[in-house]
Amino acid sequence: MIRHNRPLRALAAPAVLLAVLGTSGCNSHSQDTTAALQDDIQNIVVIYAENRSFDSLFGNFPGAEGLSTVMDSHGKPTSAYVAQVDRDGSALSTLPPVWGGVTAGGITPAVTQAQSAGLANQPFSIETAFQTSANATLDLTTVTRDMYHRFFENQMQINGGKNDQFVAWADSGAMVMGQFDSSSSALYKLAQQYTLADNFFQGAFGGSFLNHQYLICACAPEYPNADTATAAPSIAVLDKDSSGNYTHNLSVAASSASSAMDGKPSFVLSGNITPANYFGDGKFYAINTMQPPYQPSGNAPADVSGNNALYANTAKSTTLPAQTATHIGDLLTAKGVSWKWYAGAWTSATADGTQAASATRSVIYAGNSYGVATSANVDFQPHHQPFNYYAEFDPVTHATERANHLQDYSNLVADAAAGTLPAVAFYKPEGLYNQHPGYANVKDADQKIADLVAKLQASPQWKHMVIVITYDENGGQWDHVAPPTADKLGPGTRIPAIIVSPYAKKGAVDHTQYDTASILRLITRRFGLTPLPGLTARDEALKAAGGKAMGDLTNALNL
Repeated sequence: MIRHNRPLRALAAPAVLLAVLGTSGCNSHSQDTTAALQDDIQNIVVIYAENRSFDSLFGNFPGAEGLSTVMDSHGKPTSAYVAQVDRDGSALSTLPPVWGGVTAGGITPAVTQAQSAGLANQPFSIETAFQTSANATLDLTTVTRDMYHRFFENQMQINGGKNDQFVAWADSGAMVMGQFDSSSSALYKLAQQYTLADNFFQGAFGGSFLNHQYLICACAPEYPNADTATAAPSIAVLDKDSSGNYTHNLSVAASSASSAMDGKPSFVLSGNITPANYFGDGKFYAINTMQPPYQPSGNAPADVSGNNALYANTAKSTTLPAQTATHIGDLLTAKGVSWKWYAGAWTSATADGTQAASATRSVIYAGNSYGVATSANVDFQPHHQPFNYYAEFDPVTHATERANHLQDYSNLVADAAAGTLPAVAFYKPEGLYNQHPGYANVKDADQKIADLVAKLQASPQWKHMVIVITYDENGGQWDHVAPPTADKLGPGTRIPAIIVSPYAKKGAVDHTQYDTASILRLITRRFGLTPLPGLTARDEALKAAGGKAMGDLTNALNL
């Protein structure tokens, strides 16, 4: 095929040839794809939203593996639907109530716990399910309650791929089965125009903290000597098998309700750190929310004298020691490739974080009186800022590197307009604009992200850009597709991903198997990087389990 107005492939940079020759099992097609990718794509922009499973937002998308597989046109379960079961594996005749109510505090119309009882054991429409019980029609502007989205709980909900214990191990009862019709949203329309990936899984089990770490390093962060650390971080208590090895099941507390119909579960300790040797290397790893050692952090400074204001209090049990693992930024920098992490409200959150511990935070984890994000209380989430956990971005000893790579959303907008975006850009919205249940709705983020996409499309760099819009994790919400079996980190539940680019296949649904680190695979292939160890480990684990390696998103592109 003749490729007009492109440099001849024979003139490709030597690094391209080396990257191709250094990849086992390469063929002429993969060589052509790599050469075309490096020729055509100059900018990769990653937009990272929050906490939605694929079915919960895109379950009705035409041509996708969606809810029509498990629900017929009359709203009845098909034979393919695997009903939710109780904690002992027995059938649930109905779903339990939504513990604490469907809607977040201060939201109208409100749907209470009592008004949510008696739903059929199947997916339900959040918009219409409570019209009779509560005279309430909800929509994409409604902030619903939050749900468990933690490392071990997610695995217990997946239940070996059956996905039938989401209700059993949720703290929200029936809420995990709720679905929105997002077909009126701007992101849905972008998916219709460009490419929707319907076989894309969160890279790690569990929540936002770990999946943000996985996005940049394909790894879990380490907490050395967690069992003897003065700060005493919480270490999860797990069941063991007959051989004395840890399972992924949290030990259930004796006081826990035995049935999902009677109340949410309780555990001996659903800690933030794995027990020693859970991953087989004798180390402790952080798998649930921990705070950055640098401001902005959820942990205030121990004092604000001198430079101390720039640091989080290390005596707090949730302050993670500075990390030193290799991440994608390290590889890009070593290769001379520009990159930045842009965060909504970064500048104001940094100022907020450097105040004395006695000061009231107005940006960091600061919603309104009900904890809901508003334009006046944007609810910045420090645990969504993965590079801020790394020693190389210490605000004193590495101030220049920090300023060069960690920047505010306003810098992203300015760089896009000026045509000076780095080769790789990550954008993390603040709470108001990230779609996280419990403090944000779908609509506000939908408009914000679509507006950013329009700004990127207006950029001088658009002609050679790929934008990947995806979510960090499922937010505890059910999805009917089983994640592929791989390693002890993941992958977890299926999430949406949209690829927007002049090179994206138009109006397409891409069924290729991907996970969060497929973004890293794309970056690695485009810039000729050495793959991070976690990428290799994931693919080897997938193949060892009889599956196939993850894709790198090039199947979504016309190259």
